[in-house]
Order: sequence, then C-alpha cells, then structure tokens
Amino acid sequence: MSEIIYQATDLTGSRRVEFLNEARRDRARLRATDGTSLVMLPERTLATLETIAKWGGAYIKLSTLLRRKTGVPNTSELGELAWLRPFDREDMEEFLTELQDTIIAAEADGDTAILDECVRAWKATARQLSDPLRRSVLLNTHHSDDYVPAESPDAMNGPEARTGE
Repeated sequence: MSEIIYQATDLTGSRRVEFLNEARRDRARLRATDGTSLVMLPERTLATLETIAKWGGAYIKLSTLLRRKTGVPNTSELGELAWLRPFDREDMEEFLTELQDTIIAAEADGDTAILDECVRAWKATARQLSDPLRRSVLLNTHHSDDYVPAESPDAMNGPEARTGE
C-alpha cells in the first residue's frame, strides 16, 4: 500500500485519476474533511477479506467449542454453524482442519473459490446425513451379499424394446 494519503479535495482535482488508479492496483488512502481515514480498494478484494474474516471467525468458534467440550456441541452452541449438527466430533474436527487449510489457501490466492467449494461440499454432505436413509447408506457397514447382479435394462426387454418395434 502506498504511503500517499490523499485529501478529499484531491478527488475534485487532477489527482483524482491517480487516486483511482492506485485504488484499482491495490488500495488508496483518503483523509476525509473530518479527519477520518478511509481506504478505497477493489470490491472483489473487500469481498475476499469479508469471506476470509467470516470463516476465520467460524473456525475460531468451532475450535474453541471442540477444545472446551467433550462430545458434540449442541445446536445453540454451534449457532450459524448449526448445519454441522449431523456430524460426529471426529467429522467436525476433520472439517476444522480442512477449513483452516482452505482459509490459508484463499488468503494466499486472494480468491475464496477453494474456501467456497470446501464449505459447499461439507454442507452438501451434512444435508445427506440429515436424511436417515441416506445416512444409513453412507455410514453403515455393507456386505457383498447385500448386493445382487443386475441385468441391463436392454437385455431384460429384448431386442424389440431397443428398436421400438
């Protein structure tokens, strides 16, 4: 970030273009007439910072809950992370590890795509585990005798079914 601090009057004069170019490159500082220090930066940068801050806060909250409590935190303790309730403690710890890694990667990349994908995938899994049937399919032990060979639908209907005759 540049050490230049623009004045509000610079925005009406010839330094306006310089201020905007600096803001596009990274960020630009402006001292308002009341003395308030303002920063202008690309909106995408702000969105990235807000997302990283949001999930950084969620990481700290969940980390603290898991460190202070045995078992699984309840829904009210999880708050905005209540979508994690279908998971057991081990899964929550795995989520925490993955969340930390993706927060670091998102900050390094300056892009939250990897973080967004991580959260999306964990939320999708949580939705699947919320359904008792899907949960049993995903988590129960399966044996080879639970399955039987299946014929192709074409083979079951004969050649006339394939040709429409």
